[in-house]
Amino acid sequence: MTAPDWAESALALLVHRAGGTAAQVGSRFPLYADPDDGRWTTTGRGSWTGGFWAGLLWLRARHRAGLGAADLLAASACTARLAPWARADTATRGLILWYGTALAVADPGADALRARAARAALDAWDPRLGLVPWGAALGGERLRARADGVPGLVPLLTSAGPTGARAAGAHLRRHLELCLPGAGGRPRPSWRYDTTAARWAEDTEPGPGWTRGEAWLLLAVADALLRVGTLEGSPTRPPNDLAEAAEQLLESGEFLTGPLVPPADTRRPAGPPDTSAAAIAAVALRKLALVPAAPWAAACATRSDTVLRHLADTRLTRPTHPAGGRPGGMLLDGCYDPAGHTAPSHELIWGDFFLALALAALRGDVDLTRV
Repeated sequence: MTAPDWAESALALLVHRAGGTAAQVGSRFPLYADPDDGRWTTTGRGSWTGGFWAGLLWLRARHRAGLGAADLLAASACTARLAPWARADTATRGLILWYGTALAVADPGADALRARAARAALDAWDPRLGLVPWGAALGGERLRARADGVPGLVPLLTSAGPTGARAAGAHLRRHLELCLPGAGGRPRPSWRYDTTAARWAEDTEPGPGWTRGEAWLLLAVADALLRVGTLEGSPTRPPNDLAEAAEQLLESGEFLTGPLVPPADTRRPAGPPDTSAAAIAAVALRKLALVPAAPWAAACATRSDTVLRHLADTRLTRPTHPAGGRPGGMLLDGCYDPAGHTAPSHELIWGDFFLALALAALRGDVDLTRV
């Protein structure tokens, strides 16, 4: 497959940037980088973002296939460092261990790690709540449901066989029951379970208007629709409720009509934008465009390409001179935490990953029905 010239150039910049990042962070994991000099803030264990760094290294290896074994070894070693998260009490093991392993090339260790993580996620399934709880590994109350606890976990659970597929479908549907908005509202991305009252109560942060949460939900629904044969036993017809959820999210999140780069929080429209939300949405839209006979397919494909071109042209840095200036290949204007004002206009490792994933799909390096 031949990608447009702008996509080829943008992916080359991201791949080159990944090499510089690897040299800078060593065995640590990048979180976010300063927009002025590209220096990364890192973590030793990877946090919930570690899988995106491993996934980006696998994308680099795929892009540079034939240039030697060093890229494959680096990606494999990074993935192996994610192993402690397989048994961590967190629904974000889907983000960490699906995206950290699904792009692996001929790596039995990555395959085994994904299988362990899938079994552990299934073990964490709570039939009383109808989901895998958010968990306590990242702090806070354990019995929560959050929009970012669904993407990655749907395909990860599905890989655990028929029982895992049933859990994946229920996990997604319970989150949709909680998170989908009422008429004219925004999705509600975070809930906690009140054990005394035996009911769900809405959390205040992140609250309605968190655009990255909306993009996470759309991605999870797209993943489910592309796996409907496994989830539902019917490979030809999407279930009405998931198709309706996709349409509702497309409308409420303004994915086809809103700004190409949304504000990080629509409750603060003058606040920082979030290019990482745009990059996640671009991948979700591209996946929705692949759903057979979907009425939204053409619109999703067009919008995804438009978002990607905008990000590549306006938010991706080019190399500066002299040496020592800001590096090329940084996706700027990502907002790590709008409520806490942490890294409000930075390069984010998952923003780089999802932009690279979408561009790699355009190039034919990646089959989005399998990632």
